[in-house]
Amino acid sequence: MNMIVRPAPDSPSREEAAAALALLARLAATNPAAAAELGLSGLVGLSEEGALARRFDEGFRPDEAYRASLPDLQNGPSSLIRGEATEIQHVGISNFRLPLAIRARQGAPKLLEAAVTGSVSLEAAKKGINMSRIMRSFYAEAEAPFDVDALAAVVARYKRDLGSFDARVEIRFRYPMEQASLRSGLKGWQYYDVAFETAERGGETLRALHLDYVYSSTCPCSLELSEHARISRGRIATPHSQRSVARLSLALADDRVLWIEDLVELCRAAIPTETQVMVKREDEQAFAELNGANPIFVEDAARLLAEAVGRDGRVGDFRIAASHQESLHSHDAVSVLTRGPAFASTGLEPHLFGSLIHGG
Repeated sequence: MNMIVRPAPDSPSREEAAAALALLARLAATNPAAAAELGLSGLVGLSEEGALARRFDEGFRPDEAYRASLPDLQNGPSSLIRGEATEIQHVGISNFRLPLAIRARQGAPKLLEAAVTGSVSLEAAKKGINMSRIMRSFYAEAEAPFDVDALAAVVARYKRDLGSFDARVEIRFRYPMEQASLRSGLKGWQYYDVAFETAERGGETLRALHLDYVYSSTCPCSLELSEHARISRGRIATPHSQRSVARLSLALADDRVLWIEDLVELCRAAIPTETQVMVKREDEQAFAELNGANPIFVEDAARLLAEAVGRDGRVGDFRIAASHQESLHSHDAVSVLTRGPAFASTGLEPHLFGSLIHGG
């Protein structure tokens, strides 16, 4: 039997391999889309000899031609999309932090640490977005004092920079307001969790103000039962009360301004048992009397706050989510009240009520 033995191919020389590697590296640098399809993106940065240089090039300054040659996979062709080629409603960044000057109703703006969430819509045929452009767009508008309306300029800029139809920006911060004690004359700083939000979708714009209001809630039922024990049997009994939180989310009507201070005052008028900052014994006694005069169920809280904001002409749609973190039960009492479509939902965010716990 005759057997044909093919000679083993000669192994490429080191010089041949280096030349081939350098050729592929040039392809990766000059045609990133083609390199990505061939799995060659990792070759960018190889030296002509095919070996990685293990040093930081401190003196290197890229010119326009070099920047143009940099691979940009997020803006690559639709052939690079992984998974279903479908629209994404929100893609962006969350918890990007910077100091912002927040406008106050009176006096100079307050310089506060803010956390930014910014997102845009992504068309089905686009691979992705350049996340850093969101931050750059925000910094370009971040010098001026901020309020809800200032976000409109940010949204317009990064919609333009990212070529998107829809966009959303939210900034969160803790806003200080001075609070006087009930009887002693002491003063202290109360901090409110606040968020400004601007969202554009389908040509419609939402301008929203979110605020968490923290108060004490004395259970009306427990108060009556305690009084019954005192009157009928001569027994001391204390009604249960607890730290409670209401999150107000308000769509602002037209271009009218609703100051944070205005909203806090609306809340204080509706539910006067706001938690205190500075107290002496006379203030603690006054707070007990104030709670006794204003017992409140979680259903009452939602309705009282709805009444207060609903009659303010600066407020359109709204949502009020309240949580009474009870000292009687090992669970909380909660309620959600919405008006209008802006915040209406058939379901609840999974961690909505868990996020209403304030540790001070």
